[in-house]
Amino acid sequence: MIRPTRRGFLAGAASTLALPAIAQGVTEIEFYFPVAVGGPVTKIVDAYAADFMKAHPSIKVNPVYAGSYVDTLTKAVTATKSGKGPQMAVLLAVDAYSLVDDELILPFDELAADAEGKAWLASFYPAFMRNGQIDGHTWGIPFQRSTIVLYWNKDAFREAGLDPEKAPANWAEHAAFAEKATKRDGDRVTRWGVEIPGTGFTYWLYQALVAQAGAELANANGTKVNFNDPACVEALQYWIDLTAKYKAHPPGIADWATAPRDFLEGKAAMIWHTTGNLSNIRANAKFPFGVAMLPEMKRRGSPTGGGNFHLFKGASKAQQEASITFLKWITSPERAAQWGIDTGYVATRPDAWQTEAMKKYVADFPPAAVARDQLQVAVPELSTHDNQRVTQALNDELQAALLGRKQPKPALDDAQANATRLLKPFVR
Repeated sequence: MIRPTRRGFLAGAASTLALPAIAQGVTEIEFYFPVAVGGPVTKIVDAYAADFMKAHPSIKVNPVYAGSYVDTLTKAVTATKSGKGPQMAVLLAVDAYSLVDDELILPFDELAADAEGKAWLASFYPAFMRNGQIDGHTWGIPFQRSTIVLYWNKDAFREAGLDPEKAPANWAEHAAFAEKATKRDGDRVTRWGVEIPGTGFTYWLYQALVAQAGAELANANGTKVNFNDPACVEALQYWIDLTAKYKAHPPGIADWATAPRDFLEGKAAMIWHTTGNLSNIRANAKFPFGVAMLPEMKRRGSPTGGGNFHLFKGASKAQQEASITFLKWITSPERAAQWGIDTGYVATRPDAWQTEAMKKYVADFPPAAVARDQLQVAVPELSTHDNQRVTQALNDELQAALLGRKQPKPALDDAQANATRLLKPFVR
């Protein structure tokens, strides 16, 4: 039984499916959508829905903004189990195991099984499809997808004597740059060198460090974790060292929601954050900034992140067909490109990057292509059976270590023991 997590969203396009039920009237579909980062996302989504309905007057689309990814998951699952759920929801891609285990969602490969449907499902970046492919079926359609990128303040780098056009390429440079960019007024720090958020998506930021250290947090079947692998311990130690050794990171835990604001206010020279904040930072930064792939240790790496569209079992046949039509429309190359331009999320299919709008956008703003290029070294986001409790077990121990309550190895040993216990029923 699968449970939910937090991130995802829409998909659609003109479908060749015959829709007799729709032809006789209007078919309503409702989807829950999480608002988890800055920017006027709700206005954008409302406008997309309105545009779709102009072209498809027999389908009425109702977006419902349900809060954070966790809130959206909880509301969607609760409503579905009571028989009053939405037809679709954008939920974290990693929620797929839980949703499948609880038998709440439908596989898209069975609903779009003709040649057109197969071509549609094959049109997305493979890196974005991995979290939604379980037991030979495709359960999620990529929409609100991201990787973690490094943002840096070029003025802060220049002031610190660093090359403002050069991002740190590896862990050693990253620590050294952060140390130099930290600014003090006596005993008071007025600008930290770097912030890596430890709330909200703690395991996600940690997984980037783990990938760079050459390890994987879980197997491909979601039944086994490797939380206390030596490389995982090394990754956590480096995160802690940015504070304890280099004095370049805020003590304790940096906050996910305030890190972008700290960056925009000049309180942090560098932050690690979702590319989904790119448009927000571009619109509000009063200084020149850069965007780069995350630094490497043994390799470069970032987990993919964000939300997929999921289709719930409570949808009627007509609603299923209408949902597929909408998803094909909203994930078409032109719409995927526009979503990336409007929000900073990564356009989820290669042909979106070949549209005239996207080519012009990248030519005018090259940082927009960084997350796309990072897909070549991306790893699937941590996703297992009983995913919420497994990731919570890891988050709790990571935060204990970041707060200095535990050493990295004992903390990760405890996370490993708890996760292994939770996953025992799923090991075959």
